[in-house]
Amino acid sequence: MTKTVRTRFAPSPTGALHAGTVRTALFAWLTARHAGGQFILRIEDTDKAREVESGTRNIIEALKYLGLDWDEGPDAGGSHEPYIQSERLPIYLEWAQKLLDNGRAYADPTDEAKLNELREGAKAVKKPFLYREHRPENPPKWEAGMPIRFKSEPRAYEWHDEVMGDLSAGPEVIDDFILVKADGFPTYNFAHIIDDHLMEITHLMRSQEFISSMPNFLNLYDALELERPVFATMPLVLPEEGGKKLSKRLGAKQLLDYQKMGILPAALMNALATTGWSDGTEQEIFSKDELIAKFELSRVQKGSARFDEKRLIYLNGHYIRELPIDELLKLAEDYWPESAKKADDAYKKKVLALVQERLKYFDELWLLVKPFFEEPADRDILELYENPVDKQLAKQPVDYKQLLSAVIDELKESDFSAEDLQKRLNQLLEELDSKPAILFPVIRIAVTGSASSPEMAGTLAVLGKEKSLARLQGALKLLAVSR
Repeated sequence: MTKTVRTRFAPSPTGALHAGTVRTALFAWLTARHAGGQFILRIEDTDKAREVESGTRNIIEALKYLGLDWDEGPDAGGSHEPYIQSERLPIYLEWAQKLLDNGRAYADPTDEAKLNELREGAKAVKKPFLYREHRPENPPKWEAGMPIRFKSEPRAYEWHDEVMGDLSAGPEVIDDFILVKADGFPTYNFAHIIDDHLMEITHLMRSQEFISSMPNFLNLYDALELERPVFATMPLVLPEEGGKKLSKRLGAKQLLDYQKMGILPAALMNALATTGWSDGTEQEIFSKDELIAKFELSRVQKGSARFDEKRLIYLNGHYIRELPIDELLKLAEDYWPESAKKADDAYKKKVLALVQERLKYFDELWLLVKPFFEEPADRDILELYENPVDKQLAKQPVDYKQLLSAVIDELKESDFSAEDLQKRLNQLLEELDSKPAILFPVIRIAVTGSASSPEMAGTLAVLGKEKSLARLQGALKLLAVSR
């Protein structure tokens, strides 16, 4: 009988989630959803010294933002509760006691000073430190407050990894390791194996950094007589520039920072899923349903992959352009400049329709729409006329006043529909023997106070006749006074 696929994501609340850790969660979630199985969230909070306040809440909020739902875990419940390891301490002690009883674990009397002495001794003779070479012959009876250490039985191992292929290791890398610390909390090496077994996890996905520990894990599986899950090691995620793995210590952006930027969950999921995975085609844009249908662990690349934030922003722009205007208005609600707060929705929709093609993430919305709600500053207009960024405008002398006067005279006769404005602007280009790269920047600077804007006719149409002409006339007067 085929088992139901059950995967898990088991982060530690020691810092905010970033793209590297969340990709593992995404691949585990996709594996479960592709197979019609279950995805479990478990919080591994046994390292109390490194735990940060609100760490668990950050994990939950980040996963919800990305759109990863879980079938069991915090906020969801389930038949394997509790899903927070600090609430499962009696379970770990029960399993540790089994190992003590059958001689596969012992109370460890060695203090930190003695451990350091042993490590330094091994270092002095250029040998790897193995605690099993110093395990006590007659360990004391275990009592609460004493660490419990696993008694390894070194042997060679071969195992299959769904991503890395067939792997092996010799007995020399297997050592005795701590199962339960003096504070009563289990180590990751012990607790995750117990929890994965009890929670019936069938497919275990985790980062490449744990692959060197696999022989020790396998030795513990054998000692506990537990069936192994399917292993799938996730290669490292690197920052865009390469180098060391993406990590919070090296300044990786928090996942929720992308939410603050206005990155859509669909874009972030797409970018993460295609960081080190492809479906074998040239397809770049995937819906959530397509990712679920196509995802297979066999197509995860073995090597490290770079998380390209520029590509994420490109993908986000694509998703923004696909949004219906009503949905775009709703999503943009928190990103308008203060000056836009009192504007009605009808006007905001016109502005959004105009800037939608240029908008890459919502946090830049205020800059794109500001000219539609605020008068341009005189200093900005003069600065852009005196030091134009447009190459054509900077190449040759331009009589700004002449051009502005001609534009004002022509546009006075317009009904200010985008179609009529475009026709009149085209006529002006012919009459003035000018070029779009010269005439349009002159108009743009006057009406927006900016070096860039959406297409000219649309910008004027949304601003309206009264406001557009007033700004053009204001720029003309400003030039007359300043020159």
